[in-house]
Amino acid sequence: MAGETVSGAQVAIRRTAEMAAVFMIGDGVLGLLQPDRHVALWRSKVGAVDALVRPFGDRPGRRRAYGLLQIAAGLMLAARQTPR
Repeated sequence: MAGETVSGAQVAIRRTAEMAAVFMIGDGVLGLLQPDRHVALWRSKVGAVDALVRPFGDRPGRRRAYGLLQIAAGLMLAARQTPR
């Protein structure tokens, strides 16, 4: 609606969503361009952390595909954030 005011909490939520979108896009670009290095950096002795990247180990094509998905999702999320 034209002229509708936005609360401070709504602005904070939109900014948080925008930051998440930026992270998704950046992580997607790194996974797309440098899949082996990016996965190797995130490998961990902590099982829960390693479980997140294990499916991409030695599968650069899979990580690149996921990177494209992250970029698309991040762009869609960012596009939905409006200042008002």
